[in-house]
Amino acid sequence: MSEKIIQLNEGIIKDELKELVRSSVEETLNGLLEKEAEELINASKYERTAEREGYRAGHYDRNLTTTSGEVTLKMPKLKGVAFETAIIERYRRRESSVEEALIEMYLAGVSVRRVEDITEALWGTKVSPSTISELNKKAYVHIENWRNRQLTHGSYAYVYVDGIYLKRNWGGEYENVAILIAIGVNEDGYREVIGAMEGMKEDKASWTEFFKWLKSRGLCGVKLVIGDKCLGMLESIGEVYPDAKYQRCVVHFYRNMFSVVPRSKMKPVAKMLKAIHSQESKKAAREKAKAVIEELRQMKLKEAADKLEKGVEETLTYMAFPYEHWLKIRTTNLVERINREIKRRTRVVGTFPDGNSALMLVCARLRHVTGTQWGVKRYMNMKHLENYSTEESESENLAG
Repeated sequence: MSEKIIQLNEGIIKDELKELVRSSVEETLNGLLEKEAEELINASKYERTAEREGYRAGHYDRNLTTTSGEVTLKMPKLKGVAFETAIIERYRRRESSVEEALIEMYLAGVSVRRVEDITEALWGTKVSPSTISELNKKAYVHIENWRNRQLTHGSYAYVYVDGIYLKRNWGGEYENVAILIAIGVNEDGYREVIGAMEGMKEDKASWTEFFKWLKSRGLCGVKLVIGDKCLGMLESIGEVYPDAKYQRCVVHFYRNMFSVVPRSKMKPVAKMLKAIHSQESKKAAREKAKAVIEELRQMKLKEAADKLEKGVEETLTYMAFPYEHWLKIRTTNLVERINREIKRRTRVVGTFPDGNSALMLVCARLRHVTGTQWGVKRYMNMKHLENYSTEESESENLAG
């Protein structure tokens, strides 16, 4: 007795099911459109009543992309009454969300081919490369508007700055491009990304242009700028915001110190450095620093001692501000966390075609971060800074 073997072609079955669902969606939507038309003219097809408010004049086709594929809608034409459909409006909103998703994929470094495949899997229809390109242009406009917005949340007492390096193609050669980033803490204590700009490198010209740009957009009331050691940046702060003080990131300072300390002595040196910044006043911290410098010299670590002696004062500026803020204003950890997220997302791109593309992707990620809990959670209580005179505190530290 021969057995019949049934072979199933999974691809054909999937296509048949997909078409069945698509046609069902198409039939349902067209049925809803007909129902809406009947309600608008107050009469069904071919019905003649005194209550009729309009007449049918045929229909026109309109294609619509749905999650089940592309469907053809038979849009009713009406005389005597305008045809407005809630169905299409809902799909317009959906199409807008689709655009946003495509933009995010493109800016996240997903290849055009991959975007095509993803859109086909999600919505049943591929989005053409030209459409992706148009959406990308639209994204650039939105990001530029956000990047150049006026800063309207009053003064920003604390401003964290840093530069992130990405690779770009320049005349057939690959080189680094710096994206300068600034995050401010506003009057209400919330963190806000206040600026991102392309700079060829972290030099004085780039930093001066960056700070002037921030000032032109409304950045004011700056009391402290927190950042890594950069000669160009220090000069720029004094030029654009002469009343602002500078805090060198303590973590970066430690790393710089460790670069001249043997691995075998890193632990004891780290403990000594932390002891300086554990003091409760600038006067005590200075005294501790002197003791540590002497101890480093006794340990035959002359280069480390010289570095500490030369740079420690820049790391103690935070002590002139409210004690409650010390832990958050002595490092650039706030920016570093965001930089790590940016690098994670840009790693898939590798090398950017130009600096503007790099800037756009960084800004897209920054916008995303600000829309999360990061941007709506209060970072610090700024009431501690009210009526607090850094000059008075500085005098007390010097005298005390």
